[in-house]
Amino acid sequence: MLWDEFLNSDYHDGRSKGKSEDRLDKPGWLASWCDEHGLAYPGDPSPDELAALKDLRGKMFRMVRKIASGAALSADDLETLNRTMAGGSVVHLLRSSDEGWRLETAPAAPDWRSVLAVIALSFAKTLTEGEASRIRICDNPDCLWVYYDRTRNRSKRYCEDRSCGNLMKVRRFRASRKRKQ
Repeated sequence: MLWDEFLNSDYHDGRSKGKSEDRLDKPGWLASWCDEHGLAYPGDPSPDELAALKDLRGKMFRMVRKIASGAALSADDLETLNRTMAGGSVVHLLRSSDEGWRLETAPAAPDWRSVLAVIALSFAKTLTEGEASRIRICDNPDCLWVYYDRTRNRSKRYCEDRSCGNLMKVRRFRASRKRKQ
């Protein structure tokens, strides 16, 4: 999904405490991300546009924390999403794919306000068309990866079982051995 990959641009390495990277600052990352999601790249963002991207990411992450903990979004949260979606113009495009037809939302104008609107719309669609209770944050406190739990029984706790899941099992095992000594 577009919105969760955008949130995860604030990358935290779940294997080591404190190691993180803000991919929005990484040259070429935004161009690649836009291309991957079928968005026209408006060019490198100005300092104000980059600040707006980071501001939306921070606000959306706080919203995800609320949702993941079972709390409701506030009126201010909804206003943030609505104001962002209204800030840019988008068009809907019908595309053919190997799986059949798909409907895409794209910025009408190649500017960062429109990209922000598409990000907010992607999140809003997940809230309305998906199940908000499936929005999760990895249980590894060093990771903070945001994901949508697609498991049948809604029991996924880690972004990846092979990385964070195994790492947390090892940490619990070592902590229990240490307590027994």
